[in-house]
Amino acid sequence: MKSIPIYLFMDAMGWEIVQNYHFLESELPFRYPVQMQFGYSSTAIPTILTGKYPREHNHFSFYYYDPEHSPFKIFRYLKFFFGAGLHPHCLLNRGRVRGYISHFFAKWKGYTGYFQLYSLPYDKLPFFDYCEKEDIFAPRGLAPLENLHDILLKSGLRFHISNWRLSESENIDIAEKLLLQKKIDFAFIYTAEFDSFLHDHIFDQELIKEHVETYASRIKRFLLNLHTAQINFRFHIISDHGMTPTKSTCNLMSKLKALPLIFGKDYASLFDSTMARFWYLTPKAKELIQSRLQQADCPGYFLSQEEKIRYGIDFRNNRFGDDIFLMDTGIQIEPCDLGAKALKGMHGYHPLDKDSYAAWLSTHQPYFIPTEVKDYFTLMKNDILQLQSEHSSRQK
Repeated sequence: MKSIPIYLFMDAMGWEIVQNYHFLESELPFRYPVQMQFGYSSTAIPTILTGKYPREHNHFSFYYYDPEHSPFKIFRYLKFFFGAGLHPHCLLNRGRVRGYISHFFAKWKGYTGYFQLYSLPYDKLPFFDYCEKEDIFAPRGLAPLENLHDILLKSGLRFHISNWRLSESENIDIAEKLLLQKKIDFAFIYTAEFDSFLHDHIFDQELIKEHVETYASRIKRFLLNLHTAQINFRFHIISDHGMTPTKSTCNLMSKLKALPLIFGKDYASLFDSTMARFWYLTPKAKELIQSRLQQADCPGYFLSQEEKIRYGIDFRNNRFGDDIFLMDTGIQIEPCDLGAKALKGMHGYHPLDKDSYAAWLSTHQPYFIPTEVKDYFTLMKNDILQLQSEHSSRQK
């Protein structure tokens, strides 16, 4: 009998959470910690959808230095409107207003992927480009690589991939309905709200427990409905990373601004929550920045080339930075280009930190145990090929 593979992606449902709160232990007995992809979800999800490292799919942190091809050149003219956007407390820098501007800019440019300006200063935007202009879940969304959607289209199977723009309750309900109506042979369900919740509530164990139990209850009902309908399936939960409680913050930006260097002439930089990335435009900039950040008041270190190779982030032409400075576990950069204030929880630290690990949970033993999140793609592709083979055999 045909067995339908169902993959439920749960953003930030890390191994520590799974273990500490005994999440679906009885229902999903095959459980393994999985090493996260170095970076954030912007790196991990393309890795999951292609099975390739970032050096191949060319997605890492959203922004990268490329003034020649920057789509943001229009923002250089804001300063002529009475210095609009230059002051941190300007109306144009309020979170909601930046959200509106992000939405209109994406519509104007025809971007179909996730797009957000975050807190990147308007006068710095013209130095950068953005990597997720296309919907990475859509056909050819990660071209020239094949993504999950491309593989499924080639298979000829009936399938469903959630719309990441919808709420997670909508995505679960839609997939459940299609499965119960026996309209699909493969399902990839996307949920991301747990990540946002943990960013704000990582220290509230009772509230986390309540959320985890709510998820468990909904998934149990989902599985029971499929069993009642006598649908044969293999159900898997996959995640991309965990969540690390914030210990303290560090203002790296102020330390860099104190150096006798000019942005855009000597160097360019981007400050993510847990890492700072630098492009050196003069030899002096490299010497001064490396020397300053290696002092004791900068809790972190520069990644070695060996580490970049190991984690698949050794990009051609150092697209995402000549240097990457990674913060020590639990220490956030505040302020950063993603936001003025640190969050209570963050991910994007070293992949081997205990709170960084993702999780694989399943009703069935996988044909090999995933050790990195990129392995999910191989497991999904194997399921697709098996179903395709069974379908061809039945037609004969």
